[in-house]
Amino acid sequence: MSAIRKRKVAKIETNYAKQQENAEISTARKRVLLIRRLTVFFVGAAVIAVLMISTLVTQSSALEEKALEKEKFEKKLASLKKNEVLLEEEIVKLNDDEYIAKLARKNYFLSEKDEIIFNLPEDKDGKKEKEKTSE
Repeated sequence: MSAIRKRKVAKIETNYAKQQENAEISTARKRVLLIRRLTVFFVGAAVIAVLMISTLVTQSSALEEKALEKEKFEKKLASLKKNEVLLEEEIVKLNDDEYIAKLARKNYFLSEKDEIIFNLPEDKDGKKEKEKTSE
């Protein structure tokens, strides 16, 4: 119960006691202000850190997407270049009269004068019966 009761002690009213009391109050205020400044500084640093981390994560995911897109376009470019080479070869072949005549005979059954064309059916393997019997 003695802890509940307050002590009634008179303060000493000297200049030294007042200076010490003012110094204690000043020190307490400085400590409170220091704690507030440090709190604001650390909160600001935490906000900046969170922003930097979120930016880093966003940029990394965007970079991964761009890398996948680049890979896809490189594959497409390779196939288009291959197709371009094939088409250029086809152009060279189509400039040859013998090749055009061969295509006309094969696809449209055109023939020269006094020429007979026989169309042999193909079996499952894609080989003509003539090739099969000649072996």
